[in-house]
Amino acid sequence: MFLGHFGVGLATKPLQPRVSLGTLFLATQLADLLWPTLLLVGVERVEIRPGLLAASPFDFVYYPFSHSLLAQVVLGLVLGLTYGLLQRNWRGALLVGLLVPSHWLLDLIMHRPDLPLYFGASPKEGLGLWHSLPATLAIELGFLAAGLWVYLRHTRPRNRTGQFALWGLVVFLVLVYLGSELGPAPVSVPALAWSSQVLWLIVALGYWVDANREMA
Repeated sequence: MFLGHFGVGLATKPLQPRVSLGTLFLATQLADLLWPTLLLVGVERVEIRPGLLAASPFDFVYYPFSHSLLAQVVLGLVLGLTYGLLQRNWRGALLVGLLVPSHWLLDLIMHRPDLPLYFGASPKEGLGLWHSLPATLAIELGFLAAGLWVYLRHTRPRNRTGQFALWGLVVFLVLVYLGSELGPAPVSVPALAWSSQVLWLIVALGYWVDANREMA
């Protein structure tokens, strides 16, 4: 899943208004933020197999450090504690910590059974919605639309930047997603890993958007 994780970040903003949208994006997408770098250094492995699934050409061979349920729970504890210590906002820290493993739960809907529960010889889980491209697009766009609706209901722009930056972010997210979903498969694993670093830019844009909006 891609857009759905950002939809969750948008939707949870009203639960803890002091937590920036950028931090919520960081939490919901931490697994996918770490994964490309782990690919580049050879710690995790993926194979690109066009036609493998209707909505994904990726055979996730080995990625327990970023995408196992246990790893994401541990990463959630680390990120939540770090946020709590830095911001002195422990309710916000709880939300941030819980959002990290929410990534695994949403991915469970989309992936074929390739998501590990823990390190080592773990069972693999996945419900396989990626077998259907129309269902995948409906779920992804639906999650983003629902999250955006909640965010818009509970925030308002401080200035013109706050209005146009949000819609610019949404358009950018949708274009990136549709380009990757409907376009050709990456030519190589390094190309995939480097292009996936754009997620850090989206997190930064989340901080920028939220700094120019306020709770309604």
